[in-house]
Amino acid sequence: MSRDIISTDKAPAAIGPYSQAVRAGNTVYFSGQIPLDAATGHTVEGDIALQARKVFENIKAVAEAAGGSLDKIVRVGIYVTNLGHFATVNEIMSEYFQKPFPARSTIEVSALPKLVDIEVDAIMVLD
Repeated sequence: MSRDIISTDKAPAAIGPYSQAVRAGNTVYFSGQIPLDAATGHTVEGDIALQARKVFENIKAVAEAAGGSLDKIVRVGIYVTNLGHFATVNEIMSEYFQKPFPARSTIEVSALPKLVDIEVDAIMVLD
């Protein structure tokens, strides 16, 4: 099976030894996206709603670079530093995904890169 590396300048460049996403067959595996601005490389300042929107915009950009869209995403993994943000993250996610929603897990973690409050990874299946 071939592996294709997915990369776009519309989402932040990897800040470590990994790719934005990897396509294997018709499945695309996304690395975690944090609220980084692709143009500046700086984290988005503000509340969890602003951070979540930037993360989902980054996920959308990588999905499009892979030839897909958010409606092709079958699984989302959400990592937050405070589960008190659960309702807000749900609200923001519902702005980007419609029914039928992807499978999902939400996990509270003690810290995330660059001290952000949210990171999201995903799996997408292309036709």
